[in-house]
Amino acid sequence: MTTVLAHRAAFGVIVPSTNTVVEDEYNRIRPEGVSYHAGRILIENGRLDDDEVFERFLESLRLQIEKAIESVLTCEPDHLIMGMSAETFWGGAEGNERFEQWVREVSGLEVTSGAAACDAALKAVGARRIGVITPYQSVADEEVRRFFTEIGYDVAAVHGLKCPSATAIAEVAPHDVEAAFRAVDLEGVDALVQAGTNLPVVGVADRLERELDKPVIPINSATVWHALRTRGITDPVEGAGRLLRDF
Repeated sequence: MTTVLAHRAAFGVIVPSTNTVVEDEYNRIRPEGVSYHAGRILIENGRLDDDEVFERFLESLRLQIEKAIESVLTCEPDHLIMGMSAETFWGGAEGNERFEQWVREVSGLEVTSGAAACDAALKAVGARRIGVITPYQSVADEEVRRFFTEIGYDVAAVHGLKCPSATAIAEVAPHDVEAAFRAVDLEGVDALVQAGTNLPVVGVADRLERELDKPVIPINSATVWHALRTRGITDPVEGAGRLLRDF
């Protein structure tokens, strides 16, 4: 439902309750006449310090997503954005398709997921060989690699920062984000991409892609770009990299 302040589109954004980056980065790259409205997924235990704990974290996440969707639907958004990442990569290409279909059935809306948005963004910039960074443990890194490999990308490297908790992801310093990107910028890589929506990357990526002369795609830029373009909003946005500026 468009509003007086958001006469072009109102987006519902599903975000974990531990996440402090999505809303901040989204509003930094918000075109005029657009609004974002969060439905927060209750996360009672944000530990992520080993593979088993990470998988239990995802199980808890799944139980709460539907409640968050039901909550944000009460503001009558036009489109739903999944401002959470790991679940959208889990199970590879088929896992993402099942997840998106479930969200559509629950919400009655079209949906932008992080995994599918990254795929669309990489296609837009013409990337084939990619380097990927995440804040995750190894178990989730392998799911991210699996997703991109199954849909046809040559994944040169995945570098997980292994953040010990969901909130700690937002504490990663810009120089550590940059170092992670440089670690996966191997020979022949023509684009860098980031998963993990609580990792603050948009500002770093905008500067770094100018230095490296190749696309650097943060997941939050990709989801905003995908949702806007799906709604026919094509305004160039500065400060978030070439994806939102040029495509």
